Amino acid sequence: MSDLKTAALEYHAQPRPGKLSVELTKPTATARDLALAYSPGVAEPVREIGRDPELAYQYTGKGNLVAVISDGTAILGLGNLGPLASKPVMEGKGVLFKRFAGIDVFDIEVDSESPQAFIDTVKRISITFGGINLEDIKAPECFEIERALIEQCDIPVFHDDQHGTAIVTAAGMINALEIAGKTLGEAKIVCLGAGAAAISCMKLLVSMGAKVENIFMIDRSGVIHAGRDDLNQYKAVFAHATDKRTLADALDGADVFVGLSGPNLLSAEGLKSMAANPIVFACSNPDPEISPELAHATRSDVIMATGRSDYPNQVNNVLGFPFIFRGALDVRAKRINEEMKIAAANALKDLAKLPVPKEVCDAYNVQALEFGRGYIIPKPLDPRLLNVVSDAVAKAAIESGVATLPYPKHYPLNSVDEVFNG
Repeated sequence: MSDLKTAALEYHAQPRPGKLSVELTKPTATARDLALAYSPGVAEPVREIGRDPELAYQYTGKGNLVAVISDGTAILGLGNLGPLASKPVMEGKGVLFKRFAGIDVFDIEVDSESPQAFIDTVKRISITFGGINLEDIKAPECFEIERALIEQCDIPVFHDDQHGTAIVTAAGMINALEIAGKTLGEAKIVCLGAGAAAISCMKLLVSMGAKVENIFMIDRSGVIHAGRDDLNQYKAVFAHATDKRTLADALDGADVFVGLSGPNLLSAEGLKSMAANPIVFACSNPDPEISPELAHATRSDVIMATGRSDYPNQVNNVLGFPFIFRGALDVRAKRINEEMKIAAANALKDLAKLPVPKEVCDAYNVQALEFGRGYIIPKPLDPRLLNVVSDAVAKAAIESGVATLPYPKHYPLNSVDEVFNG
């Protein structure tokens, strides 16, 4: 671990501090170039945008620029360390946007005294960007912040800790259920954790066919049930009449365990009590709710996923957010709605069932990858993600009425259908 710490600090510090820089997109070699880039030539696009604000998409980088914004109140698994401490994570998010989807990013860390101050700050600067990715904001404030900004901004606003996690989880979950011979509509689901990611995961699963009465969400006080009077409005959605009060109660006969909580909270005894072919998504990082080694030693029939890259079936948000924003930006969507999230989840789900290219297997140093218990979700370095997921999101944006442009030229029309249906 000390070696990793040293390597990580050197990586961020050398040969120059940070992970992002600004690049020029136009020539600047001659006096004429500079006259076009700035005075006097710059006055011409200024006049055009003043006449029609939509022309900012034609004459500036707005349409391919996303703000990654945080207040630093829930940084990774490290907690509230403040906005400045969140900057390495926000820069890292920018690296992923650029690496996987060619999207430019400004990372913005906001020192705000209240959620309303954060909302006001982001709203005022929102015209600079084509989209806003909210990150590492604690619950329940994150729900109100996102809701208010979606209402007040005319560009996509997306809290990735909520929806990115939900989309990737849903894709893997539906595939795991298929392998287990079960359906989302019938599955009994236990969710350990009731924060932003957990609530959004369960909400998306319900949108895709899960039954609220089959979901047992557990917070620090135990099972969320209809008899409790200490629930906020977001947890209360999952309160229903049940006599289950503890994690052990909820696990008895459960088909699915989703952990978005902390390390080593799912015991071998709890896993033993689950139904046949149990599905375990132990997503606490870096240490999952149960180690894959213990899970497989306890149940030979378990289908296991974690948030870690060194085990099969990594639930990784990078499978979602770069391509979701790519699709949204390319059709200039006004928001990222439920239809677009479901489309992304279904595209990921279906891509995992296709033959995996050799270059992807080589990148992960394996002979082959094939849909099954050890491969329920695509790998982040699969180059097909950019076209398949982005196209599905763009198509859903158009069909649901939030897009303002047709399909971009670099997406073949109905390419998702062509890939999946031959």
